[in-house]
Amino acid sequence: MKKIQVFIVDDSAVVRQVLQSALVQDPDIAVLATAQDPLFAWDRMQRQWPDVVILDIEMPRMDGVTFLRKIMAEHPLPVIICSSLAESGAQITLDALSAGAVQIIQKPHSGLRDFLQKDAQEIIQAIKAAARANLRNLRPAAPAGTAPVAVVTRDLLLQKSTEKVIAIGTSTGGTQALEVLLRALPVTVPGVVIVQHMPEKFTAAFAERLNTISALEVREARDGDRVLPGRALIAPGGKHMRLIRSGAQFVVQVFDGPLVKHHRPSVDVLFRSVAQAAGRNAWGVIMTGMGDDGAQGLAEMHRAGAHTVAQDEASCVVFGMPKEAIRLGGVDEVVPLQGIAMRLPRFLPGGEPA
Repeated sequence: MKKIQVFIVDDSAVVRQVLQSALVQDPDIAVLATAQDPLFAWDRMQRQWPDVVILDIEMPRMDGVTFLRKIMAEHPLPVIICSSLAESGAQITLDALSAGAVQIIQKPHSGLRDFLQKDAQEIIQAIKAAARANLRNLRPAAPAGTAPVAVVTRDLLLQKSTEKVIAIGTSTGGTQALEVLLRALPVTVPGVVIVQHMPEKFTAAFAERLNTISALEVREARDGDRVLPGRALIAPGGKHMRLIRSGAQFVVQVFDGPLVKHHRPSVDVLFRSVAQAAGRNAWGVIMTGMGDDGAQGLAEMHRAGAHTVAQDEASCVVFGMPKEAIRLGGVDEVVPLQGIAMRLPRFLPGGEPA
């Protein structure tokens, strides 16, 4: 089997050396080359294109996000951002995701050698997922036009309770998929609760970005927030989120807890709570992502009477999570990304799943 050819672009000689040493231990991976800045990297790539690029953000002569845009415009490749700026520079990291980065790995400001050795398996798994990524679906989404005009306003809907809820779980490629989906939803849909695998401190900025392009009120969830029509709540990075019923209302609980399927927030945690709290009054949607988080939770929603949807392989960046959900038999229908956006508005307050 052909090895995955990886190109490392980082201005730190220590990072390049330690990453290379860690990656070559895996029999499926080879380090094609390393470079200290994007211009050197681009010249070298002309001779042989890698399968995956690991890219820092802050580098001399050209920053990583600018280089990412160049790659995606001229010769699209799966790119993993590995940067210390991921911790404090949430906006630049979101820019990288929007430009087509497959995944973000957060480097600490100190103890790099220990970090890279300790987290080598996470990086290796990210590389293997990136190598399988559907590049066509990594391209930044084209503008979908203005958000739908609703007869009812956000403020009016937010005064009402809802007895229905839409739960969405996604990972690799999900930032772009959620942009497409939420941009297309009218303000009249039931309350939406979302888990997107994303590091701590990114989700607030990500929610703000989605809020500007969607008719919905999109924000990072806070403990005790009500789930209301016209509102989408995104689980904070580093915290789990679950749905509970409080009287006739749905609210979310945001809490600490152990990693579930290597994730916090976990899609399984959200989906299982929705199965228990909402049952047949919920829709569950699992979208593009690596691994199997959410598959068992979606099966529980299915058994509880919820309508369950998986994004199809052709429109996924990585088909891992939907594929596992389908394998477990917890999916009612498999739908392209644009089809999900068309289906959900039919699940309106007072209506029945179509």
